[in-house]
Amino acid sequence: MNRTDIDWCDVTWNPVTGCKRDCPYCYAKKIADRFGHGNGDGGEHFLGEPMMTPRTLTREARVDPYPYGFDPTFHRYRLDEPIRTKKSQNIFVCSMSDLFGPWVPTKWIVDVLDACLAAPQHNYLFLTKFPERYQALDRMALLPLAANFWYGTTVTHLKELNRVDQLPEAANRFVSIEPLMSPIDLDFARRPVDWIIVGAETGNRRKKVKSSPDLAWVKGLAGYAHRNGVPILLKDSAELKAIWGDRALIQEFPRGLRKGEEGHE
Repeated sequence: MNRTDIDWCDVTWNPVTGCKRDCPYCYAKKIADRFGHGNGDGGEHFLGEPMMTPRTLTREARVDPYPYGFDPTFHRYRLDEPIRTKKSQNIFVCSMSDLFGPWVPTKWIVDVLDACLAAPQHNYLFLTKFPERYQALDRMALLPLAANFWYGTTVTHLKELNRVDQLPEAANRFVSIEPLMSPIDLDFARRPVDWIIVGAETGNRRKKVKSSPDLAWVKGLAGYAHRNGVPILLKDSAELKAIWGDRALIQEFPRGLRKGEEGHE
């Protein structure tokens, strides 16, 4: 597992990498293209053990984190990493993929969830643009609903808000509105969630979809959250700070995920 600058988790863990959705603002694909070797063919790949880069005159052989570029890849050898980490962590599972994308075999997902169940000392946070897959797994009794499992979905535009309706009702539910591309009214009476994360499109990509969200949009979400008693976290980025001004960013955590809190509820 890897320490991370993502301010809503402690570490990231990537037993599955790669994605087929091709979002224009995807930071993960940029990382995979930079550090991988791009030997993909567009399919899905399975690795039972690490693939090593060749040794050169100037560099020793090392584990290749993305041997198939951004093709979906199951690194099965990483499944024991949570159980080998004894201290409780808030783990963002598959930050370099969408674990619940329709191209991901159900067996891969179940193996990852089983690895989480085997290490109950941690909190596990999942994020997908395909929350209907949560529903499908829940119907098959394959989706853990323990208190240390957090299921989220990404919403960037108002037209994507129906994704929140697909979050499992009996679980911890959160929504990540990143990058925020339009004003969004979450309508908490209809779509209750336990946590909201808001962020802007970051990085120096020349053709950003939206260079920064409008301040009124962010204030609107913060107001909705506070009126309904829902913790909200504004991601720490230069883009969001530029519109938020000199005030400290709101960074609230739900009970059980608070920094420094022992264990989970």
